[in-house]
This record gives sequence, C-alpha cells and structure tokens, in this order.
Amino acid sequence: MATSSASLSPVAPLAEPRKPPRFALARRTILTPVLLSLILLAIAVVTVWTGSRPFNQTVIDVFVRVTFVVGLYIFIGNSGVLSFGHVGFACLGGYMAAWLTINPVMKASALPGLPDLILSARLPYWQSAAIAALFAGLAALVVGRILMRLSGIAASIATFAVLAMINTVYANWDSVTGGTSSVVGIPIVRTIWPYLIGAVVAVFVAWAHAISRAGLALRAARDEPTAAAASGIDIPRERLVAFTVSGAVMGMGGALMAHSVGVVTPDTFYLGLTFITLSMLVVGGMNSLTGAVLGTVILSALIQVLRWFEAGVEIGGTPFALPKGLQEIALGVIMIVILALRPAGLFGRSEITLRRKNNKP
Repeated sequence: MATSSASLSPVAPLAEPRKPPRFALARRTILTPVLLSLILLAIAVVTVWTGSRPFNQTVIDVFVRVTFVVGLYIFIGNSGVLSFGHVGFACLGGYMAAWLTINPVMKASALPGLPDLILSARLPYWQSAAIAALFAGLAALVVGRILMRLSGIAASIATFAVLAMINTVYANWDSVTGGTSSVVGIPIVRTIWPYLIGAVVAVFVAWAHAISRAGLALRAARDEPTAAAASGIDIPRERLVAFTVSGAVMGMGGALMAHSVGVVTPDTFYLGLTFITLSMLVVGGMNSLTGAVLGTVILSALIQVLRWFEAGVEIGGTPFALPKGLQEIALGVIMIVILALRPAGLFGRSEITLRRKNNKP
C-alpha cells in the first residue's frame, strides 16, 4: 500500500504566534507622542511669539486640561471602565502643591493642622508637582486595590463615591485644607514652559503605559474580558496599574493647576472639572491618545471662542454678545452633534502618524 510522504514525516508542533519585540512596537508607535508633543510645542511657540498675557493664560489652561484628559485616557481608554473619580486625585495633587510651596508663616496661621515637616517646607513648584504626583498615585493605589475588583456601572459609581468622599473631607478639614475657604498664597507660575513640559510628560507616560505589558494586557481584557481571563491575565491587577499611573498624572495636573491660578478650593476639583475633562475625552475618542490630546485642544478652542462672544465682540461695527451661561449649552450641543456623527469620537481608535497606516499602541 502506498503511503503518502506527509504521513511519514513527523508532525511539527504548532508554534504560537510570536508577539513583536517590545522595542519594535515602541519604534512603530513612537511617532504618535512625538508628533503630539510637537503640536503642543508649536502652540506654545505661537503663544510666546504673540506676547499676549490673556492668550498666554488661555494656553496654560489648555496644557493643564491636556494633562488631565491624558490622565483619564490612561485608565478609561485602556480599561474601558468609565471613571468619575479621577478629578479627586487632581484635588489631592493641588492641595499637596499648595502645602509644599506656600510661605511657612502663612501656613502656620491658616493651616495649623498640617504636620511640622510640611509646615516648615517651602519647595520649588517643580518639586511640589513631582511630590504631588507621587502622593496622588499612592492614594490611587490604595483606593484602587478595592475598586478595581468591580467592573461596569458598579465601578463607575464607586469612583464617583471616591470623588464625593475626597471633596467632603477636604471641604470640612478646616485646620488642614481651610475647609470651603480658598487656600491662597500659592506661587503663580506665569511662564508657559512648565505646563508644556507637564503635558508632554503626561503624553509620553500614557504612550509608555500603552505599549507596556500591562497596557497591552489591559486592552485585551477591555476587548475580550472572558478570553483574557482564560489566558491568565489578572484583570484587577492590570486595572490597578493603570489606575495608579493615571492617578499620578492627575495629581501632577492638579499641582500645575494650583500654580496656574494661585488658589485652590475643594469645589475647583469637583463636578465642573469632572464634566469638562470627560467631555473632552469622549469627544476626542476614549480609545485614542491622539483623541485625548487633540480633542482637548479643539474643545478648548471652542470654549474660548464662546467666552469671547459672551464677553462681547464687534461684527461689522455692531456689538454682539451671547447671553451669559450659553457657553455650557453650546458646548453640550456641540458634543451631541459630534457624538451623533462620530459615536467613537473624532479620532476613534486612530493615532496620528506619518505612516500610511495608523498604528495603534
């Protein structure tokens, strides 16, 4: 009986598909954070060139928002879990920056409940921002160990509860936070470059997390949770990593915000900031780093235009002004229109690149 040669040759075991080496993935996707950083740099250069102080403050606000929205993207975009509590970590960072940079004499009279080590400290703004990021990241790690075992709407509601708890504590801890009174005396940084650096750092941290093992595993769990769990991915642990990293970035953003205005209150870091940052992330695209950055820039530009119209402008020699408060209504309408036409956001899952095909990290 004739026997085919295929039956005589040993059957080779099926080899598992090899994942691309980490450095190859980084090399393919590095253009995204670089190009985004160059866009932010171009905005900063144009701002400095104009020499307009109001425009300078507007762009500083844009860079602070970019830091916040990218911080949200690190967790929401990679995990698919909507979080309403991350602004609470910005509150922790903002107050930590205030504690570390205000004149010790002012702190002793206004905030006598602070530990002696903090009462006597007066650090430069960049050191306070770094410590604020570590403080917020540690708080996110502690809180996340409990919350990250939840999923879906339960996790989202739990994160909102965290935001409410932080706001309540900081609004009533008079000897440490000043309660509902404003904490003043924070050194104001007028130059635009520290805020640009903060935004660029946030972009590269988000990119580094996205291409890391933790980021890849978390996105696999986001897209196919059952298959990911069956493959041995510890979903709560990977969520915790993203939650901690994003909390640290939000803490840095809170410190930058404190130094941009020179004052902090608990309500500064509450529902208003939560709404606007989530809106920017959703409109830009929750699953895209490019969407997080450029969506923030686009919506910030629209907000500024609406503010100009509220303040009053002349069109053809005729003064024209929008009614006060119409900014929020117009922003809501713009969001509805964008999401009706592009449910995944302006950029969906696409990333900016010079290559012909978009590479998603």
